[in-house]
Amino acid sequence: MDSAVAILGGGCFWCLEACYQEVRGVIGVESGYCGGTVPAPSYEQICRGDTGHAEVVRVEYDPALLSYDQVLEIFFSIHDPTTRDRQGHDIGTQYRSVIFWLDEAQRATAESWIGRLNRDDVFGRPLVTELSPGQDGAQALAAGAHRYYPAEAYHQRYFDRHPGEGYCRIVVAPKLAGFRKHHRELLQR
Repeated sequence: MDSAVAILGGGCFWCLEACYQEVRGVIGVESGYCGGTVPAPSYEQICRGDTGHAEVVRVEYDPALLSYDQVLEIFFSIHDPTTRDRQGHDIGTQYRSVIFWLDEAQRATAESWIGRLNRDDVFGRPLVTELSPGQDGAQALAAGAHRYYPAEAYHQRYFDRHPGEGYCRIVVAPKLAGFRKHHRELLQR
């Protein structure tokens, strides 16, 4: 089976990870960092806000079951792409809305989504979602591309392991419930 990868930032990676894990056709979701200047940054460095990285998820999926279009449909429905460097009470450049495209087809699809959502005034305000070239795994780092780095092990599947933790109860659980309601047709059966 050939798989595809998307790298997306839309606030806290725990929220995005919890939603994408439930999608039919998703092979795996990993929380990580992308978009900065420091190689292999730590969570502490990211939180200081001086590395330029965003909290992201690396979504590996089966394109025979889930299209990149659907990956982006989910992305735009589970965060607010109109707020710069924040999602709710999470404030800082690490929480920005960003799509790290991995090839020209992804770039064109993401540009189309942003253009359509702005044209149709879906959010009532212009989107601030950034588009930036990304790099995943062993592929050569293209000029200007940002390398993806996995987050520390304790961040992986965080909501699954800590559903009663305050942030998970107050922020992640409601976002996941809304996602489930809005995207029933995309959930694993």
